[in-house]
Amino acid sequence: MASKVSPLAPARFPDLPIIGGVRFASAAAGVRYKGRTDVMLAVIEEATVAGTFTRSATRSAPVRDGQSKLAHSEGGRAAFLVNSGNSNAFTGRLGEEAVHGICTAAAAALDLPPSRIFTSSTGVIGEPLPWQRIADAVPALRDALAPDGIEAAARAIMTTDTFPKGASAELDLPGGTVRIAGIAKGSGMIAPDMATMLVYVFTDARIGREELQALTSAACDRSFNRITVDSDTSTSDTLLVAATGASGVDASGQPDFARALESVFLDLALQVVRDGEGATKLVQVRVTGAASEPDAHRTAMAIANSPLVKTAIAGEDANWGRIVMAVGKSGAQADRDRLSIRFGDIVVALDGFRAPDYSEEAASAYMKRQELEIGVDLGLGDGAATVWTCDLTHGYIDINADYRS
Repeated sequence: MASKVSPLAPARFPDLPIIGGVRFASAAAGVRYKGRTDVMLAVIEEATVAGTFTRSATRSAPVRDGQSKLAHSEGGRAAFLVNSGNSNAFTGRLGEEAVHGICTAAAAALDLPPSRIFTSSTGVIGEPLPWQRIADAVPALRDALAPDGIEAAARAIMTTDTFPKGASAELDLPGGTVRIAGIAKGSGMIAPDMATMLVYVFTDARIGREELQALTSAACDRSFNRITVDSDTSTSDTLLVAATGASGVDASGQPDFARALESVFLDLALQVVRDGEGATKLVQVRVTGAASEPDAHRTAMAIANSPLVKTAIAGEDANWGRIVMAVGKSGAQADRDRLSIRFGDIVVALDGFRAPDYSEEAASAYMKRQELEIGVDLGLGDGAATVWTCDLTHGYIDINADYRS
């Protein structure tokens, strides 16, 4: 785990509301790390569970197990059991046996059917998971469950993260107040594909599973699927949302609830980018004027994932020619003579040529900011998309060159 906190980190972990019907615990099971917690347990009463997972062809055993369980999800109590340090990915039959062993032990200790135990693992790929250490920790986790243990849970699932990530929302609906709280981990291997890193969101709203799943998928597409740190999609990406109904407030068909859920997703997603391995800059890429929304998204991601663009940002170099390059390679429809580019409010290129009043000095001064906006207008239509990324520094190399050592 990285030791130096990201310069883009929030000042502190936020004060998250207690979510009725959810209790948390964390423990040091010694999965890989020494001297720190590495297992988190959340037990949810009467949970409606929704989620999304990575579409990676090499996705982990916990992901495959979770996908199967979610497809046949029933009501009642549920538990999320998560470990850091070992992803239990590319472990074949041993990985499946590990998931079975963990779920069997947790089911017995928590008096739950194994089908209601959702496990996640994050960390090194290809190493057999010492699952018995996790199973042995479950009784102590059960005994330590508390409604206010969410921050400790967020810390337990960190790997190269430099800070724990949490976000929340409270809103008044016709039947009363509804609360949402979530935690996430993620720092590297970040380019979600129909899911995200590891994210767990809880609400005391009452809502049906089909609607909760639809809201979860839609909000995910507009938040976690719009961030990238290094263009690499994890084998373990998992997002789970649990609704307890403890507030007694029906959130079905309530647009305000959908917006609040998305706001929590986006807050967590941006925290992941702020904690990008070695990151010193948070960058928003906004593409407008595309022939279609998919073309806008494709262009924005080409810019956000370009090593040349990201290293220029790290060096505070106003090299907008690299933006031109990224647009051209994206595969989206583009016309050189209609392309315009801006850094913040500074127009650097206009209609396929350097802007008449372009100032290298002003553009360079802008690049020194911690938070940047790159705007691109393709001049072709109404398609628009926004994604977020970070710079690429030597710190990223330092973290990943010896991750397994």
